[in-house]
Amino acid sequence: MTVVNLLGEVTARIDGRQAELGHGRQRCVLAALAVDAGRVVPDDRLIDRIWAPEVPVRARRTLSSYVSRLRQTLGEQIARRPGGYVLAEGDTDLRRFRELCERARKSREVERIGLLTEALALWRGDALTGLPGEWAQAERDRLHLERLAAEHDLVDARLRTGRTDGLVAVLCERAAANPLDERVAAQYMRALAAAGRVADALAHYLVVRDRLVEECGTEPGAELQEAQQEVLAGSKPAAAEPVVVPRQLPASPSSFVGRHDELERLGHRPGTFAIAGPGGVGKTWLALHWAQRNLARFPDGQLFVDLRGFAPEAAPMAPEVALRGLLDALGVDRCPADLHARAALFRSLTVDRRMLLVLDNAADSDQIVPLLPGGDSCTVVVTSRRRLPCLIAAHGARHIGLDMLRAPESRALLTDRLGEARVEDDPAAVDELIVRCDGFPLALSILAGDALAHPETPLARFAEDLRELGQVVLDGDEAGACLTSVLSWSLRCLTPEQLRAFALLGRAPGPDIGPAAAAELFGLTAGATRALLNRMEMLSLLTQHARGRYRMHNLIRAHAAELDVDEETRVAALHRVVGHYARTAIQTEDAITWFRAERTNLLAAREVAIARGWHALGRDLTWSLQSFLRD
Repeated sequence: MTVVNLLGEVTARIDGRQAELGHGRQRCVLAALAVDAGRVVPDDRLIDRIWAPEVPVRARRTLSSYVSRLRQTLGEQIARRPGGYVLAEGDTDLRRFRELCERARKSREVERIGLLTEALALWRGDALTGLPGEWAQAERDRLHLERLAAEHDLVDARLRTGRTDGLVAVLCERAAANPLDERVAAQYMRALAAAGRVADALAHYLVVRDRLVEECGTEPGAELQEAQQEVLAGSKPAAAEPVVVPRQLPASPSSFVGRHDELERLGHRPGTFAIAGPGGVGKTWLALHWAQRNLARFPDGQLFVDLRGFAPEAAPMAPEVALRGLLDALGVDRCPADLHARAALFRSLTVDRRMLLVLDNAADSDQIVPLLPGGDSCTVVVTSRRRLPCLIAAHGARHIGLDMLRAPESRALLTDRLGEARVEDDPAAVDELIVRCDGFPLALSILAGDALAHPETPLARFAEDLRELGQVVLDGDEAGACLTSVLSWSLRCLTPEQLRAFALLGRAPGPDIGPAAAAELFGLTAGATRALLNRMEMLSLLTQHARGRYRMHNLIRAHAAELDVDEETRVAALHRVVGHYARTAIQTEDAITWFRAERTNLLAAREVAIARGWHALGRDLTWSLQSFLRD
């Protein structure tokens, strides 16, 4: 795709790459064709545009040479037609500018502000910068008038909607540069009055009136007189449209405990925050609880989108669909069809507004980036099972990792849901529930919901069921309240090889694992193993709790162990990893440090070896453990 830019230095980009266009006269040929893209420009008119008033004798031959060189760069974009040349009707910043201005004229005030802001952002300086000749200068002056008209329209729209921040400074400079422009003078007066500077507004009227009388022999026109009357009457401009202030946040969770450090890290200043953690850990609860506590910081509105990155639906929400909903919430009637146009309009509408945008359940950074608002006055809170490194690196998002609840927080959650009396009635059962749920908020909430639904059932019965039946107790009838379903949504992001590795990790002996043991378990190289572990850590399926050591939450591990792996693969993997522990226990040089890190895993590997009848491995592990414990 070829894009020709005229609103600044004349440039062209081909499939995103800058094209070499040659010297000024040659660029002038392209500009002379681009302003009439899609229409044939006769040779004589091209020659006048490039050289008038001093046309060289060999102008036609030189023109042909310039076009030939441009075609070497732009290809068939430039074509010869009878009597002239034509540039294929494609994408130019001038065409885009005019389309946006035309749409703005047909739009409501709030949308008009966004469209005109986007249109004016296309300008990179004076049009046709650096091109020589009378035609270039005349075209530059004409395009400058189009730019001024758009700037004036934007100011009018901002005045009518009360979005006047920064206007006084802009219009002060513009009024000084155009002292007899009555439209600018009227805008400046209204901006001054909106800022509470009524006396200055009336004084400016008198200055402009005196200059008009002295230099033009005329009194101010109707627009300027109307502005004076508005200021004198203390009125605002008529026909102002109300600014849409969306309030889309869902209710905050009724039971919220702990997370004091994370709430503090979300802070009190605008920015982008990426909350990451496994499914069911409470990312959305944290975002909503913080948002509801800070509503006063976002007087211009709060937006909420469930991006369905990890959900029962077939696919995550496309960015263009999310943008359509956001623009609807901001009062946009006619939404652009193109993703980039929607994103640009959204940025334009949110710049300088103090808004909160909660992007819940995001799939990846690519889904989020088009949804980021403009300027630096908005706050964005993203929740995802992924850690979103691209959002952090390229867009300055601050990472907030969410882990499981501590035991006192787990107890507080159960107390809040079940009542203090029921929790204190059977402290031993509550202790067991806390240990078996291991701080997993979703698991605790599912148990609390079941207990509330069966108030006659003692908590000891729930603890017994969890002890004997395991994770199946936490699988309710509804997908959102079923631990297996919630965890399984993350697994759709894994390839078959990664899913096999995840299932094997659920069966590995011991509570954690190092990279070397994982490589033996998977039957892969060290590099491929690191990539697999990093992938699972990125999806919050495991955590690196010490340097080079990985751990799964007990309930995630139980879910992994339930996944189907054929017997031959499973036995071979266990034999490899148990053999690794046996060999390394005998051969390692830094024995004490290694044994301390692997002691629990060695005991578990020994139990596997004995149960499987791998007598040699069991004997080696027993001897190594006895030697270590004796020392």
